[in-house]
Order: sequence, then structure tokens, then C-alpha cells
Amino acid sequence: MKQRKIIHVDMDAFYASIEQRDHPEYRGKPIAVGRPEMRGVVAAASYEARRFGVRSAMPSMKAMKLCPKLIFTSNRMDVYKSVSAQIRSIFHRYTDLVEPLSLDEAFLDVTENKPGIPLAVDIARRIKREIRQELHLTASAGVSYNKFLAKIASDYRKPDGLFTIHPSRAEEFIARLPIEAFWGVGHATAERMRALSITNGTQLRERDMEFLVRHFGKIGGVFYNFARGIDERPVEPFRIRKSVGCEETYREDATKAQALETHLPLLSEELAGRLARSGFQGNTLTLKVKFPDFVQKSRSITVPDCLTEIEDILPLARTLMEDLDSGDRTFRLLGLSVSHPREEHSGGIWEQLWLDLEY
Repeated sequence: MKQRKIIHVDMDAFYASIEQRDHPEYRGKPIAVGRPEMRGVVAAASYEARRFGVRSAMPSMKAMKLCPKLIFTSNRMDVYKSVSAQIRSIFHRYTDLVEPLSLDEAFLDVTENKPGIPLAVDIARRIKREIRQELHLTASAGVSYNKFLAKIASDYRKPDGLFTIHPSRAEEFIARLPIEAFWGVGHATAERMRALSITNGTQLRERDMEFLVRHFGKIGGVFYNFARGIDERPVEPFRIRKSVGCEETYREDATKAQALETHLPLLSEELAGRLARSGFQGNTLTLKVKFPDFVQKSRSITVPDCLTEIEDILPLARTLMEDLDSGDRTFRLLGLSVSHPREEHSGGIWEQLWLDLEY
């Protein structure tokens, strides 16, 4: 079977870079897309701001403390969507197998490509050049034989990076990866892996399938394959994004009072940030809880308008939690998601939603 050629393209600080492109006075300065308010959330940060520790989904007040000279700019989602469409049109010059993950990143399968270019790295180089020349923005690209490795490669030399993981070098490359670099390994999973003396790709590869599934459930099988450079997922251009969500597993079980006062506000901030970055719009909010015995419950509420801001999400999340029939039980996991996409807003070509299992 022919070796696949997969490219992952990730725009560098996409929203913030557009603002710096369109407003020369912002260039070279730390900027954040969002609102400098008590309940505001950073949707995106320039690389100048990231040097101070400012990150997307961070509360605006915290970002301002980290970087007192931080400049906030309004979210111009219509502009970001328009630029994203222009970027996708560049991708389609080379292949129709384009799978957007959000407005600013996508996978491309260029095994068979329109210009007939034999090397995927040459296609990635041309795409980067055309984005820079036509849109005055920079992108990072990763090239490999599957999605897992292409995604890692695109992160390897950001910003404005280009990196290839060749099949002959994949095993050695994966062996050196810190466990946090693997897809699906969030903070809580990384802590559990470290407790099992798994800190890198070599140690992950030493564990058999049964061990990983026993400790991590179904995703343990994914970790087993990733550690061996195996990822058979195809690039799928037309899967419709159904929801955007986030969840957290707690080191110590949370009470309902803690959930209402502390955990749900943090989850709501994270969710609002993810919604802003993805451009997804939906009007159904779902609360998911997992009890210490691993029993799960969920509750949903649908409202007339799209849920995009923390001011809209948090009150509904608290209502769902208060209405949840949990008695005096505590929670080991809480999650929030927005679904029921409004296709006239969302564009209908999104996917890869709950991959980031924890934060």
C-alpha cells in the first residue's frame, strides 16, 4: 500500500496576527483578542504577549497582571472566517482532501495531489509561501505519514516552522517525545502516567495494550498505537462539527458547592475560549459529571440564541448543576459542551472536538 503523505498546517497566532497585519500600530507589541473585563477571556494572544505567559482561554484580568502593557482588541470573527476561507482556497489548489480542525488549522492528504508534486514537503513549502505572499500571514507546517505525527511536526518549530518526520526516523523521534506531547494527554492524564513511571515515548511503548486500556480505558489503545507511530485515521473533508467541549478530572473529588463556586466558572471560561477559537456556534449547553464510582450523568438545556460568551454559559451551567440529582455525592470529573450547531453560522465542515480530553 502506498505510504500516505499528510500535511498539518497551523496558522501562527491567527487572530492576533490578523489584527497586527490590519493595524500596523500593533506590530511588535503584545496584543490579545478579547475584552479587558472582569469576566473577559483571551481568545488569542500574539507571540509578544505569549512571552509574558499570556495564553488563549486565560481570564483577561490574569493576562493584564502578567503583561501590564497588553493591548486588547475586539474579536472580529467575520474577518477571521473570511481569511480562513482564503487559506482553505490555497489548500484546495493542491488537494480536495482537506480536513479543517478549526479556523486556523487543517490536515491535508497530498498522497495524490493536483500539481503532481512528488514530495509533500515541497507542497507544504509552497503553501506557506503563498499564505505569506497573498495574505501577509505566517503558518507552520508539519509533514509525515499520518495525522498524529504531522500534527506534532507542525508544532516542532513554531512560529513560521516547517518540519518533516520521515517514516525511517519516526520510531526514534517518538521515543524522545515527552508524554505531554501525545494527543489526548492532558494535565490529569499526564499526572497519572507519571505516577506509572511513563514520562516519554520510550516508556509508553514499553507498556502493552492490556496495561494501557486497564489504566486509561479505550484511549489506552490509541496511546499504544501512537507510541508505535500508528494512526490509521483518514483525512476526512466533510465531517460536520457537532459540538465544542472541555472537561477536567480532579485530583480530589469536588463537592457541588465547589463545582458551583469554582470549577464551573473556570470551565465556562475555557469553553468560551474554545468557542471563540473554533468559530463554532450552537445553542445547547450540556453538563457532564462523573462520580467517584465512574458512573456518568449529563443534563442539557437549549436556548434560542447561540452560546458564545461566559456571561451566557455560566448561569446555564449553574442551573444544570443545581438541577442535577446527585444527592450528597462528589464529582471526579466535570465537563461542559455546546452543541446543536447553527449551520448557517458554522459552515458545516468541522470536526475533532473532544480530542483534548483534559486541560
